[in-house]
Amino acid sequence: MSEAPDSKPDISVLLRPASHQSGEGAGRRMGGGEGMDRQLARTFWTRSRLFQFVGGALVIALIAYALWSTTGGRKLNVDRERLTISTVSFEPFQERISITGNVLPRTTVYLDAVEGGRIEEIYVQEGAMVEDDEPILRLSNSTLQLSLLNTESQRLEQISQLEQTRFQIEEGNLTRRQQLTDMDYNVLRLRRDLERNQELFEKHVISEREFQTVKDEYEYWERRRDLTQQSFRQDSLRQALQVQRMVIAVDRMDANFQVMQEQLENLTVRAPLAGQLTALNAELGEMKGAGFRFGQVDVLDGFKVRAGIDEYYINRVIRGQRATTQPIAGIEYAMETTRVYPEVREGRFEVDLTFVGETPPDIRRGQTIRLGLEMSDLGEAITVARGGFYQSTGGNWVYVVDPSGDFAVKRPVRLGRQNPLVYEVLEGLEAGEQVVTSSYETFGDVDRLVLR
Repeated sequence: MSEAPDSKPDISVLLRPASHQSGEGAGRRMGGGEGMDRQLARTFWTRSRLFQFVGGALVIALIAYALWSTTGGRKLNVDRERLTISTVSFEPFQERISITGNVLPRTTVYLDAVEGGRIEEIYVQEGAMVEDDEPILRLSNSTLQLSLLNTESQRLEQISQLEQTRFQIEEGNLTRRQQLTDMDYNVLRLRRDLERNQELFEKHVISEREFQTVKDEYEYWERRRDLTQQSFRQDSLRQALQVQRMVIAVDRMDANFQVMQEQLENLTVRAPLAGQLTALNAELGEMKGAGFRFGQVDVLDGFKVRAGIDEYYINRVIRGQRATTQPIAGIEYAMETTRVYPEVREGRFEVDLTFVGETPPDIRRGQTIRLGLEMSDLGEAITVARGGFYQSTGGNWVYVVDPSGDFAVKRPVRLGRQNPLVYEVLEGLEAGEQVVTSSYETFGDVDRLVLR
């Protein structure tokens, strides 16, 4: 039997769970009918809740950063007695660099072999005092000696040829003079005959033929004499030139012979001046080539210091720059640069310095001297003491002690010039502040040192 149209549905059926419904009504929702929407599950992470969560996290991070900033980040407890704490000062400052040099004699002359050869004799031993031009050792060189003999033989032969040529020239000149004398005599005799025959011919005493014969003979001898005189003058010029060339050749041979003699004399190595023979590298029987350095002679009239400097300063070191030694027997001595060597080896160049005024007593060759080389004029600057901190920070930051003295905080700084005692402070520190200047190697990367 069908339900009347105006009858109402049972509300308990609509409220019954879907799992208990069956048939056609089981697929229907409350509100009846197939056109009603299904109920969706609610999401916990809504957009508003997500924004609230992110904002809260940011606030927590800011609070944590503020707490970290106020408490100094990573901390390390250190014993105050193990630290070196220095006060930043505003004081007179002069840039200086520390250098180390060795004492050398002011004048040193090296003994080099001018000619090679075999060591035959050694006259003086190392360490002895020598006088100027005193023989030190003697070499032998058979090739050089043979060359000297050949040169002398050629020289004597050239001299002999010159003397023979001169003799031949003198002999030829004598013969020509005799010929000219005979020609002059014939010309004079024929001139007289011609004058006498001229008178006789005019008086018709002799014939024209006789007159003409005398005249022709006179003119012949006169022309012959003139030609002989011209030839004699030309031969004299040629012979003089020949003799001059031979003289030049002989002079050249003499010069060569002199050079060869000097080379033989150079086989004996002599002291170039008076001093001490501080090195001698020679043994009997050794063969040494030309240019070999046997040793050196030091003139004991003063000392200098040769020091090596980092190439970074090569454009700032000049002749006449002043320096001061570290105390030697309690006294500091003034020095100045006298020579700057431009050659750079292994990142360093060398300078020579001499003492200004008094020289330290009892210094010896090879002694090591430490000194400070002035790199600027005296002025005023904020300074901090040198220390081991620079090796760890490169001068980019330091630990600054808080006024309370309980801790030290990491602070960026900028350092400039330096001298053996202090660094110049360009930025980051003020006079009166205290800085930890001892080594930072054991601190790691902490931001705060708690001083106990």
